[in-house]
Order: sequence, then structure tokens, then C-alpha cells
Amino acid sequence: MFAARRKRFVEAMEPGSIAILLGAGLATRSRDTHYRFRQDSDFHYLTGFDHPNAALVLQPDADAAFTLFVEPRDPGAETWTGYRPGVEGARSDFGADEAHPIDALLEKLPALLEQARRVYHVLGRDPRVDQKLIETIDAARLRSRAHAPPPDAILDPRAILHEQRLRKEPAEIEWMRRAVEITREAHAAAAALAHAGRFEYELEAALDGTFRRRGGWGPAYDSIVGGGANATVLHYIANDQPLRDDTLVLIDAGCEYAGYAADVTRTYPVGGRFATPAREIYELVLAAQEAALEHARPGATLEQIHDAAVRRLIDGMIALRLLPTTTLDDALESGEFRRYYVHRTSHWLGLDVHDVGAYSQDGKPRPLEPGMVLTVEPGLYVPAGEERAPEALRGIGVRIEDDVLITADGHENLCAAIPKHPSDVEALVRAGRPA
Repeated sequence: MFAARRKRFVEAMEPGSIAILLGAGLATRSRDTHYRFRQDSDFHYLTGFDHPNAALVLQPDADAAFTLFVEPRDPGAETWTGYRPGVEGARSDFGADEAHPIDALLEKLPALLEQARRVYHVLGRDPRVDQKLIETIDAARLRSRAHAPPPDAILDPRAILHEQRLRKEPAEIEWMRRAVEITREAHAAAAALAHAGRFEYELEAALDGTFRRRGGWGPAYDSIVGGGANATVLHYIANDQPLRDDTLVLIDAGCEYAGYAADVTRTYPVGGRFATPAREIYELVLAAQEAALEHARPGATLEQIHDAAVRRLIDGMIALRLLPTTTLDDALESGEFRRYYVHRTSHWLGLDVHDVGAYSQDGKPRPLEPGMVLTVEPGLYVPAGEERAPEALRGIGVRIEDDVLITADGHENLCAAIPKHPSDVEALVRAGRPA
């Protein structure tokens, strides 16, 4: 699979080019401790090599078309931090034609660039590599009369890679289905704890525990567990407040499995019963999502999905007296609806939770194609201090988010098994009612 990806990548490179891609390193958490390592998504996509401090060189016209630079085996270091494949493993386990210690990269760069006409490289990742690359190109220019001409451009490989990553392969889709299935179980565990007196972090712990217990890497992003007015803060992650009766708790959490993210939001009534104002907003957001999902098909655009959600939300906002206007067109023109719906309805999903790939082509929204995976996530958020809103609606936030695969004849909702209709959501919470 990785070899096939590299083949597609080099076929899209300009003739006579070389690609130099850097993997991720360890990031300091505090003093001498590090965050748990996660490989750069592009590097993982092309190599499957999930160890820190590595580099990839692709030379389609050379005998060693695929070269890895990696940390060498070191029994002393491995006693502390675990197994390294080393140079030998880079060849035997990851299929490299050549492999070298990572410390040799700067020394070998001049020779690697000798016959290159273009260099694909992301500047800004490692100043030492950038400096050596530029110095080597400048030195080659000075002697270009006696040698082959130097590279005349440094190109960003992500222009190629991110288009490749946008269309998911069968194996990727299966991993994403698995990520969503684990997320379904995790949401159920958290929803069962959505009762007054519980703390947001208890629900977060149920999510994280399920992700790991079921074989996931962990959360694909910091889990959002926002009770009451915290649900109106889009990226609330403190998760340290108690839940209270007659409120909602918004959970935006997804598992990462085999590098691929799920991204799922559900909003649960604390105690298992929607109060009337909260139910009205919940049903409005659900109707907006259903309207948006009707446009999730080949040839449609994310703009059409967003527009369908916005129009349904505005109708409901007018009915709930959240907007002073009485017509849809007036609300669209004024933009006042953005007080309560501040984000877009969809984004790409894959190795990154906000995955890569252009959203437009030739200045126009790009048509959806089979193999693309996106979220559909309308919401409505009424801040507690919003004096223009009816008092009964203040402090209510609702978002409902599904992960959707575009198919040849429509779409597959990967989250179809995760309850979202009001009665089903209430039942999920009541299943964990304290004795």
C-alpha cells in the first residue's frame, strides 16, 4: 500500500526531481518529558514509518528510488525509550532501497541533489536542513558552467500529497469505520454518566478509556465535554465542571485508529429528559443536519451542504424568536444568524481530524467525489449572556456531527449506528441512571 502511494506521488512529480520529506520529532511537554509521539501524517502516508526523527528521500530516476534516514539501533537508548527499527529495519520492514543514520542526511544532501532539477521539500520544518539545502543549491549555481545545472526551484510536495490523501482507499475507509465504531461505544459509555453531580471529566475519562480499551490510539483530538453554557464554547476542553439537572452536555469526541480520525458530536440531556426549550433547539439542529445530508452525493459541494443547513437553521431561529427578522432572505442578507451559528457545516476527515485537500478548484467549490470523507455538523449556540435571545434559550448549545463517506450513488453515514434522535438519546442516558 505504501509503495503504491509512493509510486503515485513520484509519477506526479516533475521529471528529474527529488523529494525530501521530514518526519516528526519528539515535542517537549515539560522540562525533560515529551508528549506521546505521533508521526507527521504525510510522512506516515508515504512510509508507514512511525518512529521519530526520520527523513524520506524519493528519487524516481535513481537506483535507490526510496531512501530512509532513521535513528540507528542503540541498545542503551532502547532500554529507556523502546525498540528502534534502525537502518536494517528500515530496509527489511519498510522496504527502503537504501537506509542511513539520520545524522548522515546533511552530509549526503549535496550528492543527492547533483542531478536534481526540482526539489520537493517543505521549508520551515528543520532550519538545519533548509540551510544546507539552500547552501548546496547556491554552491551548485557557482560551478554550474562545469557541472550539470543546479535545481532551479523548491516545490511544496503537499500540493501533490494532499490531493492524493483526499480520496480514501478501501483500507483507509475500513480503518475509519473502525474508528467510528469505537467512538460509538465510547459515546454510549459517556452518555450513561450524563447525570447531575457527575463532572465533565468523568465523561471524558469514559471516552478515553473506551478508545484505548478497544484498541484505538486514543482521542483523535482533545475531547470536548461541555455541560450547560459550556456547550456554547466551540472548543471547550477544560472539562472540569459538574453537570446540572435540566441542562445539556455536548460531547465532541472521536477515536484515532491506525492513524485515522473519527469526529463525532452528540448532545445529551443531563438526566435523560430534554426540557422543552432545549428539545426545540435540538430538534432544529437535527432537522438542519438531515437537510444537509440530502446533498451529500457526488457532484454536490460543501457549499450546498452548508447552505441547506443554514436555511433550515434560520427558519427555526425565526420561529424561536432568536432573529428579529421574519424572512429567510432578510436573515441571509443581514448575516445575523451568525451570532448563533458561527462555523461551517463540513470539513474533510482522514489522517487529520481537519484533513487536507483543497476546498475549491479554479475559484469554485469543488464537486464531491466517491472516496471523499467529510463531516456534517450543524449547530446552534446561544451564549448565556446573549440578551437579545429569549431568556429560556440562553446558555443552550447543541451540535450534531456525523462522518460521511461519498459513494458512487450517494453517501454512507459512518455514524448511522450512533443514536441522535431525541428519544434514542434520552434512552441512552437513562440506561446509566444512578440507582
